[in-house]
Amino acid sequence: MFVTDDIRYIGVNDHQVDLFEGQYDVPNGMAYNSYVILDEKIAVMDTVDIHFKDEWLSNLEKVLEGKTPSYLIVQHMEPDHAGNILNFLKAYPEVTVVGNAKTFTMMEQFFDLPEGMNRLVVKKSGETLCLGKHTLTFVFAPMVHWPEVMVTYDSADKVLFSADGFGKFGANDVEEEWDCEARRYYIGIVGKFGMQVQKLLKEASALDIAAICPLHGPVLKEDLGHYIGLYDTWSSYKPEDKGVVIAYTSVYGNTKAAALLLEEELKARGCEAVSVHDLARMDMAEAVEDAFRYDRLVLATTTYNADIFPFMKEFIHHLTERNYQNRTVGFIENGTWAPQAAKVMKGMLEGSKNLTYLENTVTVKSALKEDTRAAIAAMADELCAK
Repeated sequence: MFVTDDIRYIGVNDHQVDLFEGQYDVPNGMAYNSYVILDEKIAVMDTVDIHFKDEWLSNLEKVLEGKTPSYLIVQHMEPDHAGNILNFLKAYPEVTVVGNAKTFTMMEQFFDLPEGMNRLVVKKSGETLCLGKHTLTFVFAPMVHWPEVMVTYDSADKVLFSADGFGKFGANDVEEEWDCEARRYYIGIVGKFGMQVQKLLKEASALDIAAICPLHGPVLKEDLGHYIGLYDTWSSYKPEDKGVVIAYTSVYGNTKAAALLLEEELKARGCEAVSVHDLARMDMAEAVEDAFRYDRLVLATTTYNADIFPFMKEFIHHLTERNYQNRTVGFIENGTWAPQAAKVMKGMLEGSKNLTYLENTVTVKSALKEDTRAAIAAMADELCAK
């Protein structure tokens, strides 16, 4: 595939993977992207997952048309991108591998590198490499989302090679909305590092960018302001949309009944959006995605072993690990004796910034009764007033 006249796509689609990084459901597979810049000196941008060695090397060979690459540029050492470094070096032993000091430290941990391997160590962010017509500028992007990450800007074709930035779940031969799977990918994998993403966006704002080439997902050429705007929203932890997420766990169905009653009450009041997640049965990453997407969240669970139900504890951990902030949060607790789930949940959120808590906390003692139905109606009123 032509990205530009001189830049070609040589990535692969993976429809064998079921869980990306061992935890994220990817029903439409994954894309592992790699690119070639054709110039007086030819540069290959990253490799792909080890399981696709033959397909990737074949794609590369077709683009090279008998020529030999001069450089392999390693922007990210995660195995889904760096897995074929050794296989590439066996095929092209004279190539120079380009990375920073942390890149090569990790490379030596992953591989037994050949003696005498040619290295070009990028020592400072902003250093350049001239291929002929194309000059590449390397910009360090530590913790987006590994410490060795760097992105690369080609000033000739105005292309930003963005490493894992602007990536998404899903193979490139599947048509699907970018926003949803990119949001789930960003929040799950990069979400903890919003400050670092903001720094990179600031540096990128000084560049004239015509296309973004990520390591996952499609090449982005149209409406770049949309994608950059979403990254700015996500990395600054601002709500993307107005709406209420109800995340619940339920043992015998009574807490579920409370959550569903709140959903009904919110919809009856014309709430902008209501998203309900049974944390024991639904994709946890989808629930986390929605919690970051919308501006209000209600957590509903039982007191369990003088604590809270395990799936709720895991959900809150996912939120706090990713710096959940700038939201309104409410609680529904259930307990046949000594209910304390609301206290526990609020305690877990203590380190989160700029959370506003609802005045109305609903306590269900075993099952819904007239008083708790009224309390849920009052909670719906407060949520809609927000």
